Amino acid sequence: MADSFEHRVALVTGGSRGIGRATALRLARGGADVAISFVTRVAEADEVVAEIRRLGRRALAVPCDVAQPADVARLVAEARDQLGPIDLLAHCGAISNLCDHTQLTFERWRETIDVNLNGTFLVVFAVKDEMIARRFGRIVTVSSVAALRPRAAQMHYAASKAGVIAFTHCCAEAFAPHVRVNCVAPGLTETEMMHVLPAERIQAVVNETPLGRVGQPDEIAAAICFLLSEESSFVTGQTVMACGGRVMLP
Repeated sequence: MADSFEHRVALVTGGSRGIGRATALRLARGGADVAISFVTRVAEADEVVAEIRRLGRRALAVPCDVAQPADVARLVAEARDQLGPIDLLAHCGAISNLCDHTQLTFERWRETIDVNLNGTFLVVFAVKDEMIARRFGRIVTVSSVAALRPRAAQMHYAASKAGVIAFTHCCAEAFAPHVRVNCVAPGLTETEMMHVLPAERIQAVVNETPLGRVGQPDEIAAAICFLLSEESSFVTGQTVMACGGRVMLP
């Protein structure tokens, strides 16, 4: 997908590590200038920016809690001021943890919904009006197979990610025809977030996966970048399951 993103400006939330980092670097290799957000990982974010600049692209990193409207507004404003209007959005920022229903408090439920679902709303709505006005925009949200499979210890996480899928579908219809909105739902992927699971649970997931392994961040990033590219020009409102076959949609 060389040069697929030439002259484009991309915003990647959660871009300091994991899937977000892989996506930001893949976009830069394709020619995009890239802004990333991060929460606390300053050193990691600076490393991503440095790597993007070594590729000859412009880049910046902005601290942002996506659950905070003021943070999101500042993120988009800084990206626009330094790089230009945002053409491509990959919203990868999220949180995950395990919690048995006997210990699941409203505070933990609300925090997860705030970051994973309300954060998706805030970031998408911060860029969509300008995209619609400019008659160009490509948005990819990130959900999870947890949205489609029972997770007894992740009620809060699964609910938030199911909401992301529904939100994405509605945005795709609302923002058409010039803004395309799609979703990628990864299976278990080799990231820091994966290791909220105990080793035996990770192995059980691998055993249930037809391809017999976990995913790699760059594999998920490839799916995200396909949906952001013009290779997917007739695709909108879709959820792509990148999970090694563990969930198969009809």
